[in-house]
Amino acid sequence: MEIYQLRTFVTVAQQGHLTQAAELLHLSQPAVTAQIKALEEEVGMQLFERNAGGVSLTRAGQELLPQAQGVLGAARDIIHHAKQLKGQLAGAAKIGVTLMPDILKLGPWVAALVERYPLLEVQLTHGVSVDVLNLVRKKELDAGFFLGRNPYMNVCTVPLQTLNFRVALPVAWAGQLREGKLKDLGKLPWLGISQFSSLSKITSELWRELNISPKKVTECDHLSVMLELVAAGVGAALIRDEDAQPWQDAGKIWLAPDVSKRADLQFVYPADRAGDPVLETLLRELRSVWQLPCPQPMTDPGAFAPS
Repeated sequence: MEIYQLRTFVTVAQQGHLTQAAELLHLSQPAVTAQIKALEEEVGMQLFERNAGGVSLTRAGQELLPQAQGVLGAARDIIHHAKQLKGQLAGAAKIGVTLMPDILKLGPWVAALVERYPLLEVQLTHGVSVDVLNLVRKKELDAGFFLGRNPYMNVCTVPLQTLNFRVALPVAWAGQLREGKLKDLGKLPWLGISQFSSLSKITSELWRELNISPKKVTECDHLSVMLELVAAGVGAALIRDEDAQPWQDAGKIWLAPDVSKRADLQFVYPADRAGDPVLETLLRELRSVWQLPCPQPMTDPGAFAPS
């Protein structure tokens, strides 16, 4: 029995699908299938059974999964301890960044890392939230910032802040939204947003809640541009309250009353990186900057709940 076979077993169990597991493991699907078959032959029991949606654990697989996770955890601990024995923390940390830097408190966080860990190379990559989360899931990024709900079992999240969003409208449209008639928002054009942006999903959720289906005009993901387009009368958009309020105070836009949407800003990282010295350093300094009271992640995707 090899460590890589156990890693494949756990990944397939978490994903419930051979193709998705193969993608995360950077293997072909036949290679994943062969490793599972070899492991089943060695333990003398079937570990998975196929179903319409992919694969699920047998009763024997459910019993063996916690032990396999324990073995992998012990192996990671050995590697992490060996790295610590080398002395000062060194290496690269690839971080996915979304939204505006001030919202994420990037400046103080990176400054603390650079000052205290001079051998640590911090690499910041900007992208939309969904892309950042997916790259973290694939382990192409060590961690990142994400806005919205994390659906992946193999990605841990640390909650940072709940953001409030408001519907921003051109000032000239204020009279078109009759008091108490929120469905009138559906008659107005809205700025389109990339489907890979969490803001697009949040906006779609608001539309469903209001039971509207507006016409989308143009497409934009950049906050400053969105505010300029709203002020110019191009369309309505969902904007973070703290960003939109100064524009309303200046008379450039109008915020629809009694309409808002909340979303969670989170720091995400691969579940099996927990305990890694570089990741633990990132988390420690992040909690210090954000003054987070709880050192535990919001979810524990490593745990598997059989259906």
